Parts: sequence; C-alpha cells; structure tokens
Amino acid sequence: MPLSDEERRRLEILEQELTSSDPDLERKLHSGAPGHFQNSAASTVRGVLIVIAAFALVIAGIATEITIIGVVGFLLMVAGAYWFLKDFGPQDGPGKP
Repeated sequence: MPLSDEERRRLEILEQELTSSDPDLERKLHSGAPGHFQNSAASTVRGVLIVIAAFALVIAGIATEITIIGVVGFLLMVAGAYWFLKDFGPQDGPGKP
C-alpha cells in the first residue's frame, strides 16, 4: 500500500529532524551493513551443521570406546555452538556510544 503525499511529507520531516538531532544515527542508518544478514545466516547454518556432525562424532566415540574421537567431537560441538550463537548477542559492546 503506497504512502499518501501527506504521509510521505511527514516522514521526510521526521527524517530531517532525526538527521539534525543525531548525526551518528543517520550515519549508521545510511551505511547499514550490506550483506550482514547473509553472513549471519551462513554462520548460523554452519554452526548447526557442525554441532550435528560433532554430536555424531561423540556418539561414535562412545560406541567405539575411543576417547579421542569423543573429545574431538565435543570440541567441535563447542566451536559449532559458538558459530551458531555469535550473531545473537548485542552488536555494540558495553560502553560504546
């Protein structure tokens, strides 16, 4: 549903007010993060696949009673969980303006 002329005008005024009051916000909004969503999605999928494969290694290590396979599987699970969860936290660290 397209915006009416009045709505478009109000949005432009609001944008101008935001631009004048907070130049950092304007820079963040205009710069965006092109491709960030694709990288985030790829990282999430990679993490899930690694966790699943690593879980299979842990099960294989238990079944064959070879401890090193289970340990490697566990370490890979930790790495996969990190890749899966790293994009879910806050984007700016504490203390950043």
